[in-house]
Amino acid sequence: MSEKNKVLVEAKPYYIEAQSSPEQNRFVFAYTITITNVGSVPARLLTRHWLITDANGKVQEVNGEGVVGEHPHLHPGDSFRYTSAAMIETPVGVMQGKYQMVSDTGENFSAAIPKFTLSIPRTLH
Repeated sequence: MSEKNKVLVEAKPYYIEAQSSPEQNRFVFAYTITITNVGSVPARLLTRHWLITDANGKVQEVNGEGVVGEHPHLHPGDSFRYTSAAMIETPVGVMQGKYQMVSDTGENFSAAIPKFTLSIPRTLH
């Protein structure tokens, strides 16, 4: 990826106890994603690709258009923030993925979503 097409992705996950049911192996996590265009050319987010893995090794693959119904267009220095959620069957898991982007100059590129941990409070130290 060139420096002109560069997007930084940050994630902040948190446990949603009210929607979870540990006795039924249902653990719900929300996560807030901040996507920042740190390149020099405006770009639009086209698609998302997620891998969500629970502590048993079960992988959910999620592909889709845009994020939360939008295809954010980010000028250099702009950020877009959204919150979404995932459900897994264990108290701990990980998420990672990528966004497919297209620059205003027509170049397609990927923006990596670094791996982050989903864990209920007091599970990991």
